[in-house]
Amino acid sequence: MNNIKLIKGDITNLDVDIIVNAANKSLLGGGGVDGAIHRKAGKQLLEECKTLHGCNTGEAKITNGYNLKARKIIHTVGPVYYDGNRNEDELLKNCYVSSMRLAEDYRINNNLNRVSIAFPCISTGIYHFPKDKASLIAFNTIKEINNQNIDVIFVCFEEEDYKLYSNLIN
Repeated sequence: MNNIKLIKGDITNLDVDIIVNAANKSLLGGGGVDGAIHRKAGKQLLEECKTLHGCNTGEAKITNGYNLKARKIIHTVGPVYYDGNRNEDELLKNCYVSSMRLAEDYRINNNLNRVSIAFPCISTGIYHFPKDKASLIAFNTIKEINNQNIDVIFVCFEEEDYKLYSNLIN
C-alpha cells in the first residue's frame, strides 16, 4: 500500500498526472469540487466537455487539465444516495474502477512507467452518500484493483473525511 497516500487539501492545486472530478452527468460544471475544477481549469475545459456529450453514473471520461497543474482530468459521475437499495454501492465502486482504467490507458498510451492520480470524495456532498460507507468503498476498491504503476492520492477537503480515510489507510 505504499502507493496509496492521503492528504488534506484542495485537489485543484495538486501537481499530479491526473485529478478526478466528481462530476454531474452533463460534465458541464456544477458545485463543490466540480465547480472548483472547472473554475480553475478555465473555459477550455467547458468547451472540451461539451464535445463529450455527458457521462453515465459510474462511468468516467478524460479531458486535458488546461490551467491546472494536473495534466489530465478524469470526470466520473457518482450515484445519488437514496436508501442503499438502488445499486448505489456498485455504482460508486464503478466510478473508481472506470477512473483507474482510464489512468492505466493514459499511462500505457504515453509510455509512462508510473502515473499519479488524485481522487476527491465522490458522491458525499450534495449526492448524500454516507461518508463512512463511501470512504470504505473507495479505499477497498483501489486496494483491490490498483497495480504498482499508479500512485493513488485520496484528497480530503474536510477534516471529517480525512479522519475516515486515515483510519482505513493506517
